[in-house]
Amino acid sequence: MRRADRLFLLIHALRGRRQAITAQQLAQTLEVSLRTVYRDVADLQRSGVPIEGEAGVGYLLRKGADIPPLMFSPDELEALVVGSRFVRAFGGERLGRGATAALLKIEAVLPPELRERAARTRIFAPELGNRVEASGIIDALYAAVQNRHVLRLTYRDGESRASEREIEPLCLSFWGGSWTLGAWCRLRADFRSFRPDRIAAQAATGETFDADERRGLDAYLRSVGSSLSDQL
Repeated sequence: MRRADRLFLLIHALRGRRQAITAQQLAQTLEVSLRTVYRDVADLQRSGVPIEGEAGVGYLLRKGADIPPLMFSPDELEALVVGSRFVRAFGGERLGRGATAALLKIEAVLPPELRERAARTRIFAPELGNRVEASGIIDALYAAVQNRHVLRLTYRDGESRASEREIEPLCLSFWGGSWTLGAWCRLRADFRSFRPDRIAAQAATGETFDADERRGLDAYLRSVGSSLSDQL
């Protein structure tokens, strides 16, 4: 189990209890050693989580504690809820699953009044099935960006003229209505921004690339900083 997940579960085990829970009980619940429980509780206390008690007696979350260990304000919490909705709607399947899981973890430790506030937010991002991110291409392009895979594209411009490209994908950007893939284009020997909805076909070449200062992400961002809407 990852330490972050263990700390989350530890706090979840303490939340809402009227009587202290012993370190031995926590160790059995989390399937870790007593020493690990003592260390984790001490780390959480140092980071500001209001855990009361001591070894040999037991532990409780202080009454009235809001959102341990996150301590979000209502506005911050609402921003996270709205942000997760946008990621689920526009971020592709993989990031959408991650946003859903993160939101469930946050909601699990919310006091009732903040849980209700999160549920009442009136900002929505409808998940429609006919957008490009619903096709799975955003997940595929993001994987290529992360793993530095050279891609071969069949790409259509604004007049539907097709060209074959080999690119080194550097980043994905979302502009509120469409995605762009920032990349070094080997055909043009320059940076280009590709629209996923114009990619007719894409496949990994089996080659990886090492981004250098001349054609890496920082250089791409500098090149588009003054004109992000340049046409291909």
